[in-house]
Amino acid sequence: MATAPDDLLPAPVAETLEGLVPGLGPDGRPRADAPLVAVTGVTGYVGGRLVPELLAAGYRVRAIARHPDRLRGRPWYGDVEVAAADAADPEQIRAALEGTQIAYYLIHSLGSGRSFESTDRHTALVFGQAAREAGVERIVYLGGLYPEGEDLSPHLASRTEVGEILLASGVPTTVLRAAVILGSGSASFEMMRYLTERLPAMTVPRWVENRIQPIAIRDVLRYLVGSAAMPAEVSRGFDIGGPDVLTYRDMMQRYAAASGLHRRVIVGVPVLTPKLSSLWVSLVTPVPGGLARPLVESLVHEVVCDEHDIAEHVPDPPGGLIGFDRAVRLALQRVQDAAVTTRWSSASVPGAPSDPLPSDPDWAGGSLFVDERQVTVDASPAALWRVLEAVGGERGWYSWGLAWRVRGLADRLVGGPGLRRGRRDPLQLLVDDAVDFWRVEAIEEGSLLRLRAEMRVPGLAWLELRVEPTGTSDAAPSVFSQRALFHPKGLLGQLYWWSVYPFHGIVFGGMQRNIARAAETAERARTDRRVSAAGGS
Repeated sequence: MATAPDDLLPAPVAETLEGLVPGLGPDGRPRADAPLVAVTGVTGYVGGRLVPELLAAGYRVRAIARHPDRLRGRPWYGDVEVAAADAADPEQIRAALEGTQIAYYLIHSLGSGRSFESTDRHTALVFGQAAREAGVERIVYLGGLYPEGEDLSPHLASRTEVGEILLASGVPTTVLRAAVILGSGSASFEMMRYLTERLPAMTVPRWVENRIQPIAIRDVLRYLVGSAAMPAEVSRGFDIGGPDVLTYRDMMQRYAAASGLHRRVIVGVPVLTPKLSSLWVSLVTPVPGGLARPLVESLVHEVVCDEHDIAEHVPDPPGGLIGFDRAVRLALQRVQDAAVTTRWSSASVPGAPSDPLPSDPDWAGGSLFVDERQVTVDASPAALWRVLEAVGGERGWYSWGLAWRVRGLADRLVGGPGLRRGRRDPLQLLVDDAVDFWRVEAIEEGSLLRLRAEMRVPGLAWLELRVEPTGTSDAAPSVFSQRALFHPKGLLGQLYWWSVYPFHGIVFGGMQRNIARAAETAERARTDRRVSAAGGS
């Protein structure tokens, strides 16, 4: 599939919002007197993409996160203010919002368990009150498109309630209601993509016949940026959608056509409940069950825009909104070019441990089991680091592949992310990136990669990979240290560690040997190329 380079739409969305946004100063940066915008959810799929668009539009940005250190490595990190705050903590979020004119609320507890509705409700109430007390002039919220007069799924009902809470906060609020968002890395797109690619024939539930009005992520970002400039008297919700209204069946068939696949055989059956459907989706696609279920439950409803009033305040772009086929081509091209800036997995798995690795080896928090291995590698530190930074995803884990696959499948069956989540980028990692059922907790470029487990285990687990040079020369051999650490939770955690410990020699020992071998092979290949080039000259 060929796509012209200019079809990737590299230009900021602000280029079609002239007159609505502040614009950049003479130095190509936001002016010192430009409005200061607060963005929550910056580690998520939409928030991570919104920040650079706001900067390009001329806004100053304050990125709010519970763990600001996880934003390091983002291309825009040095261009924004960073504030540490939990949006559910009144004092923290009020302090983080002080001095800002616009606040983007991009938080939700999608798939976080039975209490997600009360969590969403509490956080929205706290945020609305904090925004009012901090003097925020507008809240912008991205919610879900829903049909009027129907009993909504828990996910859609909660998203709707959050919008109503923010509208009642006393701060002028823009609520944007979107259905399926089409973009490289979005959970909705990934679900459709993998269902279509992996199943040439499938039985599907009745909801595949429901009508949906999807929207491209670029158009969502354009509406979000443009909403910051709405007049103070405007405080309401707006339906936003692309130009096409399709059934989910149509979307899968058109995806197949756009990606060069044969037409899919899709047979509807009446017996697949949302729970069964989400289990089926989690087994076939990278989207784990905890995230698949609310997505599937939302598809039970027909979600089509009832109005297009948003155009009165954020006019359609000159070329019109992006249609389904073009949105798919854009998303696929970004996937092929490894240019996916954020993914649905950018946000942490709900319920997964987030505790950092204790730095004290005699940690007072309890038992800390350690499996430590070290080997000298006949390769430079740079060669070894390149192999380490590319672990996981398509390359796998350099050891007993069947064991990793079985562990990944078992994790998905109990609601974890499993191995299919993959990586955002095949070669480079950032702090907080997802790597299969791990998350990057720390990176020291060229020397340390620490991964925190997000798989379902009775405790906390980390995998630490470290590179150390043996000499001062860049070509000197390296020492490769590997540590697996586990802090058990209760008796079950203790039993878990001792039940898997006998396999560590196969899994982690094999992993270390194969990584070392891969680094040595890469080093020899580089040496051969240098010798060949020198001989040819």
